[in-house]
Amino acid sequence: MFGAVVRAVARSMAAWENSGAAAVEFALFVPFFMLVIAGTFNLWHLTYTASELTAAVSAGSLYAANNATLVSTSPVALQHDIQTIVANTNGPSWATSTVNVNNGDATHCYCPTGGPGSWNWGAAVACGNPCGSGGVAGQFVTIMASRTLSPLFPNFGLRYSGTISRGALVETK
Repeated sequence: MFGAVVRAVARSMAAWENSGAAAVEFALFVPFFMLVIAGTFNLWHLTYTASELTAAVSAGSLYAANNATLVSTSPVALQHDIQTIVANTNGPSWATSTVNVNNGDATHCYCPTGGPGSWNWGAAVACGNPCGSGGVAGQFVTIMASRTLSPLFPNFGLRYSGTISRGALVETK
């Protein structure tokens, strides 16, 4: 009988000694877990915004391809329409866009080289002539769009504040 009482007291004392362990483990785990969750949401926000910006540039590119005749007949209207589409695809004034319709020249063809944000138009050439880069001279529309992004949870030390940019070159002729 006495042994059973001693064992019961020993078990209750052992349980009493470990009773705060779960609270300590929880307190150590929660900040790390919250940082992982906040980082996951910030990464999702960055990826989602980049995807939406790509969709806006794609919408502007599709409009340029479907309205290719406006390059020669009404380049200013085409430029305005594409800028409006890209800027407002995901909400009013959601993105900033820059559109260049055939280097401001409605009559000549070009062989642009380079990449988004740093297009080099070169000299005007006859339409259909081969380009040095392997393409064919034509009329083009360049579209650049950007959106400023800040983190969803800035207090967690996840410091991404910057601009996401996307660009496209559309051959219309």
